[in-house]
Amino acid sequence: MGRVDAVTKAGWTRQHLRHGAHMLRYGPHPAATVYDSIGEDFFIALAPGWLNLGLWEGDGSDPAEAPAAVLRLVETLARELPTGGTVLDVGNGLAAQDPVIARVTGSTRLVALNITRSQLVAGRARLAEAGALPVNGDATRLPFAAASFDGAISVEAAFHFPSRARFFSETFRVLRPGGVLSMSDIATHRYPRGPRELLAALSQLRVWGLGTHAAATPGEIVGEVERAGFTDVRAELAGARVIRPALRFVRARLRTSRAEATASLRFAASLMLSQVELLWDRGMIDYLLLRATKPGRSTELASQGRER
Repeated sequence: MGRVDAVTKAGWTRQHLRHGAHMLRYGPHPAATVYDSIGEDFFIALAPGWLNLGLWEGDGSDPAEAPAAVLRLVETLARELPTGGTVLDVGNGLAAQDPVIARVTGSTRLVALNITRSQLVAGRARLAEAGALPVNGDATRLPFAAASFDGAISVEAAFHFPSRARFFSETFRVLRPGGVLSMSDIATHRYPRGPRELLAALSQLRVWGLGTHAAATPGEIVGEVERAGFTDVRAELAGARVIRPALRFVRARLRTSRAEATASLRFAASLMLSQVELLWDRGMIDYLLLRATKPGRSTELASQGRER
């Protein structure tokens, strides 16, 4: 048996091996490499087909709350969008969120953009259910004409983009006057202090294929949104309802996932989780919910979104 075959027999897929090999150099699209590796059956995902951290009602100790939490997060963000218009979903994951977005917004046209082609392929049935058009593309170079959409949503993806500033600028360009951006993001309150925090921070950047530009404070993210031209920017920190319960849930999931993953995969996931727990416990990271409007003549669609 060859070395690669032995490793894959132990539970590591060829995509996992490629992810490991690229950790020092991910190439032009790191997020695509990372999510190719994760695949569509991430064993510690909160619910099948979902990759977000959820917006929780409880403390994460009730496993039955997890599917409701991931759904609630998307519904909360989607409710900020205009109804009955055209919507762009930027970084749509495995497309579990797209039927939800279509239902909540009553969109006449939904476009789902993802840099990871394999996720678009894996999510074909969900995209079809949502009536969504899949587009393999870059969030910082949106392949759409100016003023094409009434609303744009991005769920827990912006920290992966090569530049938040370019993403906000591009989103502003493709939105119509009165259009709304609704999104969630991982924010960083401060830089590491001491070797343990530095190791935890750097390990997360490398595992997720991120550059140091991914670290931005809530104020810096809001500032970038405003510099792109958006107004009426509303931001809320929700880490206590997102990160804290999600960490508790995943920690419990690792203790009960013996039938779903090999010991080596569980060990790697546990090690990664420990680093994130340290970043959260020491107040270094948080979860940001944000809504902003492109100024201009307020359309009926935009006013409907604000009234809900």
